[in-house]
Parts: sequence; structure tokens; C-alpha cells
Amino acid sequence: MPRYFFHLHCNDKAVLDPSGTELRDPDQAWEAARVTALDLMQTRPNAEVNWLTCHFEVADEAGEIVFELPFTEVVVTK
Repeated sequence: MPRYFFHLHCNDKAVLDPSGTELRDPDQAWEAARVTALDLMQTRPNAEVNWLTCHFEVADEAGEIVFELPFTEVVVTK
């Protein structure tokens, strides 16, 4: 099963995912990134970061970027 690495980028800082997660395919990795982004924004709303400027850079085991997911794409508007 492929391993995906979810690197969090906010402003000029990056938090790299050193261990990654085994997932079925890029679609499952996208869903995992979406859920994690929503969770961060909901559970840490007072963090000293503007979540809407953040994105996940998801890479495969070879270090190739599979996709980027801006947090603005997962915000639910009513």
C-alpha cells in the first residue's frame, strides 16, 4: 500500500511529516488531508496562525508532490 506524507505549510513555516500514512490511493489521501485540515481549524481556532493561509503538500514515498490542498478549499460556508 502506498505511503503519503502530509507536509503542513503556513505562511513561511513548514511542519514536515516524517513518517507518513499508508493509504489506498491519492483520493483517500485527499480525503485524509481534508478531514485533518477541518479538524485543525475546528479544534485550534485560537492558534496563532491564520488557517486560511495554510495548505497541505502531500507527497508520495519518492518525494514527488501528489497534490496540494489549500485550507480555503475545505471551508464549509453556509
